[in-house]
Amino acid sequence: VGSEMCIRDRDMMKAQEELESKSYEASAGGVVTAVVSGKKEVTSVTIDPEAVDPDDVEMLQDLIVAAVNEALRKAADDAASQMSRLTGGLGLPF
Repeated sequence: VGSEMCIRDRDMMKAQEELESKSYEASAGGVVTAVVSGKKEVTSVTIDPEAVDPDDVEMLQDLIVAAVNEALRKAADDAASQMSRLTGGLGLPF
């Protein structure tokens, strides 16, 4: 049992490293794209110049928030899926 735990721990550490090295991208309105890392850090935001309307800055802000949140959701879903495979669905919190 001890060696099984050691192997599982090593597999979990490897999976965590792989997740942290990934990037997740999401777009909002087709004009704002956000990329986050597996460490859940925003690494880039791209804004189409056509999205910049000085009279409607609030819309641009909403698009940025939506794109970032969707990219973070993708990262979280991938992490949960990876950990579920490793833990065999034991329901451990990650």
